[in-house]
Amino acid sequence: MSPEAIRVRSNLIMAAFFGLNLIFMSCAVNPVTGQKELSLIPASQEKTLGEQTDGEIRSQYGVVADEDLVAYIKGVGESIVPHTHRPELGYHFAVLDSPVINAFAVPGGYVYVTRGILALMSSEAELATVVGHELGHINARHSLRRLSQMILVQTGLALISAVDKRLAEIAGLAGVGMQLLFLKYSRDDEYQADSLGVEYARKAGWSPQYMIDFFTALEKIGDLSGGRSLPGFLSTHPLTKDRIEKVKTMVTEEDRRLKVNRDAYLLKLQDLVYGDDPRQGFIEKGKFYHPQMKFVFSLPEDWAVQNTASQVRMASADGRAALVLMVEKSAEDLRTYATKKAATIKGATLMAEDKIETGSLPSYHAYYLLEREEGETLYLRLGLIRLGEAVFSFFGLAPWRNYPPYDEKFKASIRSFDQLKDPAYLNRQPLRLTLIRASGKERLSQIFERAGMPRDLWPKFAIMNGFELESTPPTNYLVKTVWLKGQTRPSQL
Repeated sequence: MSPEAIRVRSNLIMAAFFGLNLIFMSCAVNPVTGQKELSLIPASQEKTLGEQTDGEIRSQYGVVADEDLVAYIKGVGESIVPHTHRPELGYHFAVLDSPVINAFAVPGGYVYVTRGILALMSSEAELATVVGHELGHINARHSLRRLSQMILVQTGLALISAVDKRLAEIAGLAGVGMQLLFLKYSRDDEYQADSLGVEYARKAGWSPQYMIDFFTALEKIGDLSGGRSLPGFLSTHPLTKDRIEKVKTMVTEEDRRLKVNRDAYLLKLQDLVYGDDPRQGFIEKGKFYHPQMKFVFSLPEDWAVQNTASQVRMASADGRAALVLMVEKSAEDLRTYATKKAATIKGATLMAEDKIETGSLPSYHAYYLLEREEGETLYLRLGLIRLGEAVFSFFGLAPWRNYPPYDEKFKASIRSFDQLKDPAYLNRQPLRLTLIRASGKERLSQIFERAGMPRDLWPKFAIMNGFELESTPPTNYLVKTVWLKGQTRPSQL
C-alpha cells in the first residue's frame, strides 16, 4: 500500500528537537543559488537528521534484497555525485521494497527509489535524470527550507486531530524525519530540481532528454487511474504541463549523443517483484493474510488499510478512529509486556483489563484513557497475542466520548487473529518482471497475450513500454511483461 494511503500528519514542537529558539532565526547560503535564505536547521544537524530519517524509512518500508540491482543503482548515483554542487556531503542510495511509483530524498545525502518507479522507467538515462532531480533537491536544500517553514507555521498550534497525533506517536511516525516524506515541493522547487537533474545527468554523460520520457509516462499513468490513485511521486512532486515544456527547453540536439543504455538497465530488472508482494501481506475478502509471518485477521469493513514492512495501519472512513498492528519478538509475560508498552505512551491511564477470546493463542487485553492535550480525550484499546516467539500488538484509538462502536470493530479484528495454516495462502507468490525480445512481427497486445499477462495490466504496461497496444515494437526491442512463479515462463531473450 502507498505511504499516502493514510496521511499521518503530526503536529510537533519540532524546534525543540533541534534545540532552537525561534527568536534567533538564522540564514544560510544556498549552495546552488549563492543566496541567503531562512534556515532553522543548521548544517551540523543535517547529517543527523538524515541518519535518523534513513533508519525510520528502512524500518517502515523495507529495502530490496537484490544486491546486484542495489549496487547498480548506487553506481549510477555515485557517478552523478561529483557533478553536484555539494559532492563532499556523502551520499547514500537505497531501493525501497514498495510497489508505489516514487523517488525522494532527505537531507544529509539520502536518496531513495522504489521498485515501483524502477519498473516504470525504461533506461539508465531516465534513472540518471530522476536521481539527478533528487540530488537537486538535496543540493538546493529544498526539504530543509520546507521543514523550516513548517516549523514556523506549526509550532504552538493545534492543527490536527488528537487521533492523528497519538497514532503517529504509537506507530513511530512522529519523528521529525518522517515529516519530510509528506512535504510537498513548491512549483519553483520542482523547476529548479528539474534543471539540476538535467545538468547533473548531462555532466555525468547521460542524455537528459529522457527526463521528458519519464514525465510523459508518469503523466499517462496518472491519467489512466482517472486521478483516483496518483503515483506517489506526483503527491510530493506536482507535475504540470509547464514542467514538461520547461524541460524540453533545457535539452539540446547534442544531448541525443549521450548515453541511454536501455537494454543494460532493463536486464537489471529481470525477475524484480512487480506490484504488491503477497508474501509480505495481502487483502482478500475482508481479511489480511501474511504468509511470511503466518497470521491472518479480519479487517474493519470499509476502513482504509496501509501495509508496511513493520506494521499494518487501518483508519475509519470518517477519520475518527485508527487501528495499528505491530509485532516484536519477546518472551516476556504478556501483562508485563503490556505495562511496559503503556508506559511509553504519554498520559495513558489503565482503566481496566479485559477478556477477549482469541482461540488457543495466549492473549492479554486492556483499555486505557489518554490524557487530554490540544485535542480531545482518547480511548485506547490494547490487545496482545502471542504467536510463536512474537508478540502481536493491536492498538485501537478513538474519541473517548463515542468510542463504543469503534471498540466493537477493534475487538472483532483482535478476536479474529489466528495462525495462518492454509497452503493456498501460505504459498502465494508475487508477479515478477520478465523481458521478451520483440520479433518485429507481433503487436504489443500479441506479446502480452503470449506472455500470459493479466489483461487488466495491459494498458499500464503499454505505457511502461512506450507503445500503443496495437503498435508493433521493432525487432530486438525488449518488452516488459510479468509472470507468476509456477506458471510456464514465456519465451523471452
